[in-house]
Amino acid sequence: MTYRSKQDLSGRLALVTGAGQGIGAACAAALAETGAEVVCTDIDAARAEAQAELLRKGGFRARASALDVTDTGQLDALAAELPPLDILVCNAGVVSNTPAEEMTDEEWQRVIDVNLTGVFKTCRAFGKRMLEAGRGSIINIGSMSAQIVNTPQPQCHYNASKAGVHHLTRSLAVEWAKRGVRVNAVAPTYIATPLLHGLEDKPGLVDRWLDLTPMGRMGQPEEIASVVQFLASDASSLITGAVINADGGYTCI
Repeated sequence: MTYRSKQDLSGRLALVTGAGQGIGAACAAALAETGAEVVCTDIDAARAEAQAELLRKGGFRARASALDVTDTGQLDALAAELPPLDILVCNAGVVSNTPAEEMTDEEWQRVIDVNLTGVFKTCRAFGKRMLEAGRGSIINIGSMSAQIVNTPQPQCHYNASKAGVHHLTRSLAVEWAKRGVRVNAVAPTYIATPLLHGLEDKPGLVDRWLDLTPMGRMGQPEEIASVVQFLASDASSLITGAVINADGGYTCI
């Protein structure tokens, strides 16, 4: 096998959650362009279908499905409907900014339910089928927020959820390593996606972020997708339980 062929995903089936926009859309494109058939899922069915249609227009294999990652029934039904996946990208996530002392139970729970419990439920539903097949690569989208405390915006619930994703990733990797399923995570910096809409308009906020980033810039969705594609492929066959920082050097200081 040549080094180039190790990154070829031809004949593989991938599913991406939150694929309707941002990092998820870029991941779906990266996997499709390197040969995989991609199932684009999103809580917004129209967004999922729009991304799948965009890929099909480019000559790639893609389909769409509405999916709420907090809904065990939906997850189990889709896992039963599809053949065992070769690649699973758990990307769906939410964020909000509220001081801890003002945060309601509902706001805390929503972020934990989507960002952490949703990742667990997704890994459980599709990981079961991967274990039956004896193969698979799972990539969870974590965050540098699992390792640092973002400033100046208050987001303790988001930071805690992503810290949980990182340790969940390591835990599943150890449980499933001898059964053919690899589990890794990517920890992005601030990425120019719709998730940041409303925050970048706050005076001085982006400047503060860039001051704390050695590269002095925000990331782009395709820069995260490229790392995901590597972890999905045979080029990363010895890697499991890793959290790869793609943060412009943010966590170095």
